[in-house]
This record gives sequence, structure tokens and C-alpha cells, in this order.
Amino acid sequence: MTSKQYTVMIQTHYISSNILDLSEINEIISEKKQLQLSDEAKLLIQKCRTYLDDKMKTHKDPIYGINTGFGSLYNVKISSENLTKLQENLVKSHACGTGERVPKEVIKLMLLLKIQSLSYGYSAVQLSTVERLIAFFNNDVLPVVYTQGSLGASGDLAPLAHLALPLLGIGEVYVNGEITDAAVLEEKFGWEPITLLSKEGLALLNGTQFMSAYGVYCLLKAYKLSYLADFIGTISLEAFDGRKEPFFAPIHLIRPHRGQVKTAERILKFLEGSELIERPKQHVQDPYSFRCIPQVHGASKDTLAFARKTFKTEMNSVTDNPNIFIKEDQIISGGNFHGQPLALAFDYLGIAMAELGNISERRTFQLVSGLRELPAFLVDDPGINSGFMIPQYTAASIVSQNKQLATPSSVDSIVSSNGQEDHVSMGANAATKCLRIIDNLERILAIELFNASQAMHFRRPFRSSELIESFLEDYIKEVPFVEQDRFLHLDIEKSISFIQNRTIEITELFEN
Repeated sequence: MTSKQYTVMIQTHYISSNILDLSEINEIISEKKQLQLSDEAKLLIQKCRTYLDDKMKTHKDPIYGINTGFGSLYNVKISSENLTKLQENLVKSHACGTGERVPKEVIKLMLLLKIQSLSYGYSAVQLSTVERLIAFFNNDVLPVVYTQGSLGASGDLAPLAHLALPLLGIGEVYVNGEITDAAVLEEKFGWEPITLLSKEGLALLNGTQFMSAYGVYCLLKAYKLSYLADFIGTISLEAFDGRKEPFFAPIHLIRPHRGQVKTAERILKFLEGSELIERPKQHVQDPYSFRCIPQVHGASKDTLAFARKTFKTEMNSVTDNPNIFIKEDQIISGGNFHGQPLALAFDYLGIAMAELGNISERRTFQLVSGLRELPAFLVDDPGINSGFMIPQYTAASIVSQNKQLATPSSVDSIVSSNGQEDHVSMGANAATKCLRIIDNLERILAIELFNASQAMHFRRPFRSSELIESFLEDYIKEVPFVEQDRFLHLDIEKSISFIQNRTIEITELFEN
């Protein structure tokens, strides 16, 4: 036997002024593309840095964050020989995160989005600083970041400080998936600590990349779960012996919300070829949790579209402060770091995802209720067997938690920095909370699928569509039919894993 050598083609994404979209970011991450600065981006970064260096040689007046203190210390002038110390102190002092560690997938997105924002040439960072961030990304060297610490205004200061610390050779990083001290990076990769120049620390810390990265991560997961909610809801409809008339086009064209129309079209597509849906029905109407799937799921789809538009704008924006405008010969201190647009989008998205879980649990409840010739709790010999009684309890408890988590963060504000920063967005709290809601939705849908698969057994010999039957065939290999009571926690975990590992074509995810 002879061995064969295969050349692995490493794909590259060039950082430029081209508009990034959700699908492109998904492609960068899923295909493990390497990042590289385009010539355009290099030029913009270098021109802006040169402009600021030249400006500081002659400009003696205070410029916020460049030769002054930060926040309420804005009126403290810093001497030119201390400008590097000022920036390094900023990074160190602001790394005050606590709580859980941010998922590594989100940290990688934070790096990507920070690189993108700095590449536009309005932030006056060194080219070497951006190239080091790219080296982090390409080598999966991920700074350890914590979930708590940002008010969602003044930028995501604490999380981004943790992201920037390893540039100085301090803090902690993931290397090969393991946490280690950032000091090892010089020995392992030959990376000497970056010496920050004027404004660089502020450019790294100001910005919304913590919130934006969570937004991208939440949206990618939410689009997948939105699709699966439609699909699993369709399986439940079949298992409940439901009707297909509520999904016919005429009823939706007279109330043509885009998400509603799309959901109805999608469900009819899922049902194509089903003999179960075509058999005569004894019931004139189905409960709302089945009949109103287009209206409820569709509203969540429209919310997804709104959130996607918001985060698309943000990921293609410059959000540090102050900003350098070479053409206008101006350095302007503003408020692009304020996370209000993101906070509102997170709150709206969280509510929409919580509703998908809410209606999913109602379908589960209907399936276990002993209706429409299904046995009580979907098990033979109920009484001695409790069957699927308690999985519905579990789904209900998660739905209740999501309702509590869906309380908006964006309506809150706490004064900080001695009153200088007197209105904040709380968008970072909204971000981490939104992800918890979406993770909970995944569990709720997994429980619905567990119930729907079990209920379909009692509809035999009738069969659903080829698409649904093929899906269930794969599912039953992982989570087989429950004949008698068993340890159902393991089945629920397997059902969650099945959903997580199920891939869906990008074109299907983003078609709405």
C-alpha cells in the first residue's frame, strides 16, 4: 500500500472596504479561511497613522484620548513622552472582565470584526498592530475574554481590553484550545509585544466588537433554529394528524408579511408527497400552535431580517473614538461606540426566539395530551409508564426561563465615569442574554422533536414526505422509539446533539 500526499488548499479572505454580510462571515468561519490585508487596507491604515504622527509633532492642544486622560479624566493633559504609557495603562486598567468565559467562536468573531473596523483607516493604529491581530486569528490564538464588564457604551471596554492584552504579551490566551499565559507567544511564535503608539489603546478598546460578534453568532444560530422550528413543527403537525389548508397560499397573500408567506411556503414544501397529510381528517380545525405556525414563526423571521440588517451595518462600521478624517484634516470626538442600535436589536431578537420556543412547547403539550388517537404521554401502557410526561415539564421550565430572560436590557441605563458617561445601552447584557435564549430554544426544539418522532410511530403504516421520513430515519438511529420508561435525560441530550450536528444549506437558511 502506498501513501498519497494531498495538498490542502488554504483559502484566504482579504480584508478590504467590500461590504461584509452574514453569509460571508459564516463562510470565513466554517471554511476556516485565513485573513490577509488587501493593499487598499494597508494603505488606508498607514496613511491614517502617518497623518496622526505628523499632526502630533505640531499640535499642542488637547485631543481626547490621544494626549488626554479617558472618560471623566478627559481634561488631564498627558505629556508627549508618556503617550505610549498612557495607552498601555488604558489596556491594563480596563481589563476588568469577570463571569463566564466568552465562547471561543465568539472571540474569533471579535478578532475578525475588530480587524475589519480598524482597516478602514479612521483609527490611526499601526499596521503591525492589525497584522498581529490577523496572526492571532490565523493561528487560532484566542485571547480569553469574559462575559461581564461592558455597559455597551464607550465601546465594549472591558471585553476588548482582554482581547487586546495579549498584544502586550500579558493576559491569557487559548493556544491549541488550552488556556495559557500570553507571555509564551513570544517563545512559541516569535511574536514580540507590540509597543502601542498614541491613540492605539483607545482604538482597540473603543468599539462594539463584543456586541457585534455576539450578534453575528446569535444570528447564525437563530437562522438555523428558525429553519428547524419550521421543520420540526411540520413533523409535529403530521404526528398530530393536522390539516394543511392553513398553509395554502391564498390566505397568506391577503396578509402578506414576508416571514408569514415564507413559512407557509416552506411547510407545504416539507409536506410534498406525504400520504399522512392527505388522508381524510376528522377535525375541522387545529389548535393555534399548529394552525398559526406561519403567523408566529413568520413574525420571528421578520425580526431576524431586521436584526440582520442592523448587524450588517455595524460590522461594516468604524466604532472607536475619536476618529481621524484625513481629507477634512479633522480629529473628531463623537459617539459611534454607543451600542443602542445593537441593544434594541438583541432585545427584539431575544423576544422573537423566545416565542419560537413558546409555541414549540405548546405543540409538545398537545402531542402528550392523549388527543387524536395518540396514547397519553405517547407511550404504550400509560400508568405503569410515565412516558413523555416530564420532558414536557422540562420544556415548560425552559420556556418560562426564556420569558424572564426576554425582559429588555435596552431600557436600562446606569451612570458611569463620574457622570461623563451618563447614558449607556446595556447592549452587552442584551447580547449574552440573547445567546442564552437561543441556546434554550435549541433545547426546547430538541424536546419537541423527541416527542414528534415518538408520536409518528403511532401513525404507521401511514407515511409522511420523503424529506421528513429520511430525517426521522437518521434521528431514530440516535434516539430510538421509547417502548417502556427509561433514562430520558440521555435521549434529550442526544436529541440536542442531533440538532447541533445537522447541517443546513446556506441558501435555505437565508432565503427569507
